[in-house]
Formats: sequence, structure tokens, C-alpha cells
Amino acid sequence: MPAVPPLSPPPGTIPLARTLLAREEELADKLDESIRAEAEAYRADDPVPRAALHASTLGNARQVLGFLAGESAPDVSAAAATGRERAAQGVSVADMTRAFRIGFEALWHRLVREAAHREEVSADDLVALSATLWQLAGVYADAAAEAHRATTAERLLVRERERSALVEALFTGVLAERSGLREGARALGLALDGPFVVAVARSVGGGTLPGREALPGIEAALLSAGLRSAWRLLPDEQIGVVGVPGAGAVQALGEALGRVARARIGVSPPYDSLRETPRALWFARLALRGLTREGVARFDDNPLTVVAAAAPEEAGRVARLVLGPVLALGAAERDRLLDTVETWFAAGGSAEAAGRLLYCHPNTVRYRLRKVEALTGRSLSAPQAVAELGLAVRAIRLEATEK
Repeated sequence: MPAVPPLSPPPGTIPLARTLLAREEELADKLDESIRAEAEAYRADDPVPRAALHASTLGNARQVLGFLAGESAPDVSAAAATGRERAAQGVSVADMTRAFRIGFEALWHRLVREAAHREEVSADDLVALSATLWQLAGVYADAAAEAHRATTAERLLVRERERSALVEALFTGVLAERSGLREGARALGLALDGPFVVAVARSVGGGTLPGREALPGIEAALLSAGLRSAWRLLPDEQIGVVGVPGAGAVQALGEALGRVARARIGVSPPYDSLRETPRALWFARLALRGLTREGVARFDDNPLTVVAAAAPEEAGRVARLVLGPVLALGAAERDRLLDTVETWFAAGGSAEAAGRLLYCHPNTVRYRLRKVEALTGRSLSAPQAVAELGLAVRAIRLEATEK
């Protein structure tokens, strides 16, 4: 609460203040009328009921007049209480401050009208009263605004904690009952029925502190694309459920996620009920584990990678069984052969396309592939051998990513 500057009531106007203080209920009614007539946010009973406005007007007027009447020290506790109440009612700081200004103006006019019937009140007295009253107006408005901002910040934190807990309950399956799902979905701004997807993101690069968002601003970005979502921040990842209605929604999601730099993002297959969210989270994490560099990986995009990620120990054993002689080579030759096989897969089995990606002649690609065939005893023209080599290479890449 702001400190009240040293003020003294003008001696010549103390009787005026005492007269109005004795008629405080009537005065509060008049101030209410002025505020409701001039402040649009206060004209209806919602968000500020008439009784609530009257109580706060009376409390503030009583403290102001008590000081001007020489009966009490300056006190802004009523103004702070008004600020907290208006924040809870959803009234903006600007609308509340305007109401304070209107109230003080109305109070000033009532004091001037009362002074017109008193010959002992001089023009100098009114000037002194005006200066004091408007100093008080600034102090009261500041106290109300500070209390409003503090209350708003506290309420936002509470809502964020509640929202985070709801998202956690959704991902852990606590909201499994239909009634709980309905209430939870409504609170999170999600539809009860899908389709939905789960996205899991991890930052790329060292030095990132735990608890930092991998996708800063993602909820607002998705909302601007017409997609509602709810997110939870964990120490090492950011997880979210996203509603993807319509044919273009998944593509819009991918485009929004793809604009986020330096993050690895796994996305689950679409699902229809929020009850399936925990399983979708598992699928999204599998897709993420299969991603060796920044970008977006959908669970459905690369089944071999998902299989390797789902059973990493078993996939590692397969990789060493299939690629043992290749892995025994020196690091430079080993990586060259593995890069060539992986690029050849990515190029759809085309030596020409793989050569362009590797910046080498297609014959060089073919030479390296023949060497892999000779070392492993598996022909790249045999479907089973191709599947085994593909799984083995992905498993090796995943092991390197996890280290």
C-alpha cells in the first residue's frame, strides 16, 4: 500500500466536512448516482452490484471526510479494499480509476454547494480545500490501483496453478470419469470429443535450465490459428493436448510447431476422447525419442523409428547383431557408411538422390552400400535385409541421441 504524504485538513473548511460526514448515507447515495451516470462499467448491476458500490463509496467517503473534518488521520484502507473487490469483479483498473475521479469530483461539488451557505468560508479556504482534496484523490486512486494489480496478479497465479493441475490430471488419467472430463475440458477451453493430438517438446542445445518452455507462446500461437490447446511445463519437457478439428487442423498444427526454433517435438496420432490422453502422451514421447535433431516428428511418419524407440534395449541388441562389423570400424569410416545407408533410405533407395544429399557421385554411394552388404552379409535388394538394416541404423542413431 502506498505511503500517504503528510497532509493537514484546511482549518477553514473543517465545518463543511463535518456537516457532510453527518449526512454520509445521503452523500454516498449522491456519489453513487454520479458514478453510475458517468461511468459505463458501473451502470448495470453486473459486474458491480449496487450494494457493493454503495458500500465502497460510503467507506471511502467516510475516511476522506473524517480526515477533512479533523477527526482522523489519512487512511486509504477503504480504497485498497475497493481495488481488491473490483479486481475480483473483473473491473479494469482504468474503469475503477475513472469511478474514483468521478466520485471525488462529485464530493468536491457537494462541498462547494455547502460552502455557498456559509459566509465564514472564504475563497482562500476553498482553494486550500481543493488542493488537499485532489492530493487525496491521487493517493486514493493509487492505493486502489496497487491493490487491484496485486489482486489480479495473485488471481492469475491461482488460475495458472489450477489450470496446470487440471492438465496434469488429464495426462495422468485422473480425469477419467465422464463428468470429470466434461468439467475439466470446459475449464481448459477444450472440446469433450476430438480429434486431439498430444505434443511433447524438448529444447535443443546445452545450457537450457530445467523448467524453461521449449515452445514459448505456443498456446497463443495455436489459438491464433484457430486451435485450442492446454499445456503443462515439466522440468525437461513441455507437453500439450491440442484439439485438431477439420482436415486442415493437423497441418496448421505442424506449421505452427515448425516455426518454433531449437526444439524437438513429438506428436501423437489423432485420437477421439480425452480419456485416451495418457496413451497419446506415450505415443508422442516415442515419436520424440525417434527424432535425432530439431524439428517435428509425428508418430505415424516413421514406424521403424517408433519401434526402435519403444524398445531401445532390444533395438540396440538388433543393431549390434546386424551392424557389428560396421560398428567395429574406425569412427570416420563407420560414420561414413552409416550416413550413407541412412541417406539412401531417406532418398527412397536412389543412389542418385542420396549422392546429391551427400555431395558425392552416385557410384561412391553404390560402393559404400556394397561395402555395407559385404560387412553385414545382408543384401539391400532383399526386403527382410533392408528392414533389418533400417531398424538397426535407426537404433544406433537413437542410442547416440540418448547419450
